[in-house]
Amino acid sequence: MQQPPVTLKRGLTTRHIRFMALGSAIGTGLFYGSADAIQMAGPSVLLAYLIGGIVAYIIMRALGEMSVHNPSAGSFSRYAQDNLGPLAGYITGWTYCFEILIVAIADVTAFGIYMSVWFPAVPHWVWVLGVVLFIGAINLLNVKAFGEMEFWFSFFKVATIIAMILAGVGIIVWGFGNGGQPTGIHNLWTHGGFFSHGFLGMILSLQMVMFAYGGIEIIGITAGEASEPEKSIPKAINSVPWRILVFYVGTLLVIMSIFPWNEVGTAGSPFVLTFQKLGIPTAAGILNFVVITASLSAINSDVFGVGRMLHGMAGQGYAPKMFARVSRQGIPWITVLVMMFALLIAVYLNYIMPENIFLVIASLATFATVWVWIMILCSQMAFRRRLGPQQVKALAFPMPGGVLTSAAGVAFLLFIIGLIGYFPTTRISLYAGGIWVVLLLLGYGFTRRRPGDAASIS
Repeated sequence: MQQPPVTLKRGLTTRHIRFMALGSAIGTGLFYGSADAIQMAGPSVLLAYLIGGIVAYIIMRALGEMSVHNPSAGSFSRYAQDNLGPLAGYITGWTYCFEILIVAIADVTAFGIYMSVWFPAVPHWVWVLGVVLFIGAINLLNVKAFGEMEFWFSFFKVATIIAMILAGVGIIVWGFGNGGQPTGIHNLWTHGGFFSHGFLGMILSLQMVMFAYGGIEIIGITAGEASEPEKSIPKAINSVPWRILVFYVGTLLVIMSIFPWNEVGTAGSPFVLTFQKLGIPTAAGILNFVVITASLSAINSDVFGVGRMLHGMAGQGYAPKMFARVSRQGIPWITVLVMMFALLIAVYLNYIMPENIFLVIASLATFATVWVWIMILCSQMAFRRRLGPQQVKALAFPMPGGVLTSAAGVAFLLFIIGLIGYFPTTRISLYAGGIWVVLLLLGYGFTRRRPGDAASIS
């Protein structure tokens, strides 16, 4: 008797999915990267993060509506294909894979740098090889092992941020570590005002702020392996945005209350400075441990996200059929191995490649993030247009405001593209993105001409 084919296993709980999305959106960008946005906008950067968080929630709700309606689809590449056409699905899937591979290269490289703080005599390549093998092994076990590891990696990050916020409140209200003198919150308006660089400064900072939320889209890949997706996906999506806002806005509110905004980032990480103000001499070591776990969390999610996307695309006929193979544990093991191999090669190229060439490749991540978000929102709009009034009423997790909300989100993201083009330093990502889309169009033409592929694309 023929055995049924092995498929992906549903082993991710609400707890796993919630912390996956939370961990993906709260990374080293908060620990180190937020200083640049603060210098651009001053205290009004809080408004920018608030606006960015609202748009991130809109994107997540659009994903949630489609994921709960059709969890077996497995990825937003499939939603783009089903609602916008095969070409949209093809470009979105490969763009996401390339984006996450670039991000993973940066995460793996960062891991080597962080570890060298404690072990300066050990070559970087040892740490890179070690972390790729470690994360690869986790992803080859089963999806529950991956989810559990991701939960604990994210937990450490979240716990540190909560501790930092509580410590900051102690300094602001009771003067802990400041000779008993409360700092108050007057720093938010006494150094050039709340809008220190004018309202325009806050608007211009939005293009930096939005990428702090990059990674939230991974929640759209978990549906195929979520236990009870009709319950776990809505719970995770509804809880994550306000937590992200609390962590980002709360953290930056505390930091800019304690330190004048124009000093943030000029003398090291504000996280380290806050803990040192409390008289904790090992603050730098504590933060290094946290950013190491943040890197592990990011790499873990990167390998999972690309692996599942390639698996789904193989089923759509957009990637080699061998990527559709699944182990007895329900893991698309070939895609995991391919991602591990690609990471090792890519990190090596990162070291030997001229910096300006790598900058062009890395800038694709900026373009790719916005492309994927726009495709998610456009897919939801097209999905809604296909439904009748009764079908819309029957949706288990409908997007508030429906098509109008998604349209507002698309308009905002198009504005972000305009800001990306405005700055000479980020404009290169639009050029690189245009070249990337042309290459994908050529590749799509090739896949359509291959015998047998037309039948596999449904």
